[in-house]
Amino acid sequence: MPAPEFIAIGHVTLDRFGDEVRPGGSALYAAITADRLGLRAGILTSHADDFPLDLVPPRIEVVSVPAPATTVFEHERVGDDRAQRVTSVAGALSEADVPDDWRDADLVLLAPVVNEVDPRLAGVFGDAAVAAGAQGWLRGVGSDGVVGSVRWDAAKQTLRTLQALFLSTADVLGQESAMTEWVQRVPIAVVTAGRRGALLYVNGDRYEVRPRRAIEADPTGAGDVFAATFLARYRRNADPWEAAEAATCAASLSVQGLGWSAIPDAAELEAALRAYRRAA
Repeated sequence: MPAPEFIAIGHVTLDRFGDEVRPGGSALYAAITADRLGLRAGILTSHADDFPLDLVPPRIEVVSVPAPATTVFEHERVGDDRAQRVTSVAGALSEADVPDDWRDADLVLLAPVVNEVDPRLAGVFGDAAVAAGAQGWLRGVGSDGVVGSVRWDAAKQTLRTLQALFLSTADVLGQESAMTEWVQRVPIAVVTAGRRGALLYVNGDRYEVRPRRAIEADPTGAGDVFAATFLARYRRNADPWEAAEAATCAASLSVQGLGWSAIPDAAELEAALRAYRRAA
């Protein structure tokens, strides 16, 4: 199998919604998006034997670091928000875990969910465009397993090695002033805001990205779909505004089904993007 063009690094997870359990994790959603858009995709992750690898699309190569447990999230709806609790965590991911033939990948997304990804991984990939979804560095797990916000103390060091940064407004609640500094330290940054669209920062200059209307069935993974789509489109034409529009369409399509069922392929994305532009 040829080495992946797109690599997502982070824990695959088991997500519990009441009695229902689904495989998830930022890296998984991002890799599935890249795969559906026509890229050879791979995931570097850690999990135990209970993770259902057979449910991962077979074209996606998975390199797994063995762990005594899989990262498990319990999700609970509280009004329009979600409360999360972590009941177990898999192993940390570091430079030593990257296969040699993966180090020439074109696109790399660091996609932590519980601070499991060593930021120094960004320096392993030579000429790759390395980006990060910072959510997993901005949340911590209390002694009771409840997920809450934490300060991103390693931000300055980490941002030096990134070409793009992806955040959401929920990620940065209470840290808005720090976020203003973070987006100035990378060539491209995006702060997504769900139904309100997104803010795109190019070399520190801010631009608004209007939303695409969607009937939401499940918001899980939408930010990861956005990030992977943005990277795939930017790789193609180096236009951050076009990439942001395409990513907005992909993310809004993805929330219209459960899990990753509605993540679009390339043809579906092009059709939605044409309609999105006509509606401008």
